[in-house]
Amino acid sequence: MTCMKRAFSQLGRARARSHKSRTTRTPTFLWFNSVYMKNHKLFLFLLSLALFSGTSWAAEVWVTPSAQIDAVYPQVESLYFDLHRNPELSYHEEKTAAKIAERLRKLGYDVTTNVGGTGVVGVFKNGPGPVVMLRAELDALPVPEKTGLPYASHVTTHDDRGVEVPVMHACGHDLHMAIGIGTAALLVQNKDRWHGTFIYVGQPAEERIGGAKAMIKDGLFTRFPKPGFVFAVHDSNSLPAGKVGYTSGFVASNSDSVNVTVYGVGGHGAEPQETVDPIVIAARTILSWQTIVSRETDPQDPAVITVGAIHGGTKNNIIPDEVLMQLTVRSYKDEVRKHLLASIERIADAEAAAAGAPKKPRVEIMDGTPSVYNDPATTNRLVERLKQVLGDSNLVLEPPFMASDDFAEYRSGGMPSVMLTLGAVNPAKYAEAKKTGEPIPGPHSPYFAPDREPSLKTGIQVEMAAILELMSR
Repeated sequence: MTCMKRAFSQLGRARARSHKSRTTRTPTFLWFNSVYMKNHKLFLFLLSLALFSGTSWAAEVWVTPSAQIDAVYPQVESLYFDLHRNPELSYHEEKTAAKIAERLRKLGYDVTTNVGGTGVVGVFKNGPGPVVMLRAELDALPVPEKTGLPYASHVTTHDDRGVEVPVMHACGHDLHMAIGIGTAALLVQNKDRWHGTFIYVGQPAEERIGGAKAMIKDGLFTRFPKPGFVFAVHDSNSLPAGKVGYTSGFVASNSDSVNVTVYGVGGHGAEPQETVDPIVIAARTILSWQTIVSRETDPQDPAVITVGAIHGGTKNNIIPDEVLMQLTVRSYKDEVRKHLLASIERIADAEAAAAGAPKKPRVEIMDGTPSVYNDPATTNRLVERLKQVLGDSNLVLEPPFMASDDFAEYRSGGMPSVMLTLGAVNPAKYAEAKKTGEPIPGPHSPYFAPDREPSLKTGIQVEMAAILELMSR
């Protein structure tokens, strides 16, 4: 573009000079020849653009034909039905992984299984060029499905504790996998439109925020081509089907699960003076923890400390020896995350000491993931492309939220990453809910049911547009 502007500027100045000269006017062909000799490379460049783009200087924005999406849709929908009917819990996605691997192999991908557990990596090389990775999650949730859909899950299984639980794709991971397979198929069909390497990653255990880390540890970025970009979509009840949400910068929060056990001296409930009551210590600690957010954290930096469970005692007249508290801790910035975790332990120690507890509390960080951060430059680039493909009105700027996703782990490899929100609610139901104020069932609800066909088709269109844009340079 800079070359074109410079050429036209030089042409204009040369033409102006020829018109200003009254005594030495140059015939048109002599003027053209003079400027051409000085700028012949630019002329050839402009001529080639004109020849290959018709009468327009602008590059063509290629949109995946709806006929192509319609052609692959029956296979995509069939896979979606199968995945939804047969969900598997985190770290147990053997059959799900096999289904994804089989479809990728049939499309001509080089497929590796059992990466980081049950992870699947499908690589399609199409000459030199950028390397783009697409993430889709394999796992489902221990949720009883109550949608009433004809393809609803009736699966039950035993979790890692040996407890029988129902299983449902209540977060749309089945949708993500099926969309990704549709995209993988269309990229093969349209390989004349792009050059580079495309990587489909079927990731286990997103719901337990461990699968991405396990795949990276098992060589995701060393055994396979290292991506220059990492991309994903996630369905949502925040938008109607057909619309796409985007956020630049922080999207989802850091997340840490923390167990804190406080110790006391048990005894009879009628003689508390003979005890050190850990339930009272726990109560005071919980209240003090809230001041970390309200008095120690900048109000402009989001932070959450939630005690989701307390376990202590067996009977109403017995003071126990210990109490376990289970916390979830959320933030965006790394420095805020460190401060929250350090302050949780500091306050727990202080409250225990103030009560005369026999020993310090035990503080355990059980698992965690960093915040999802959409690279601003890449996000803006994709949004502009998607506006051309879907129309401006179908791209919606959304605020960040305090949920978490271990998609965040992939940016630890140093490459730009972007996750976009895929509207999944029937538009008529969405409009009615907005009018009445009735809540719309969302992810992790037993009633969560994406508007299947438009969500799948829009998802494929979005992934194709984004990946082709990222492959363009």
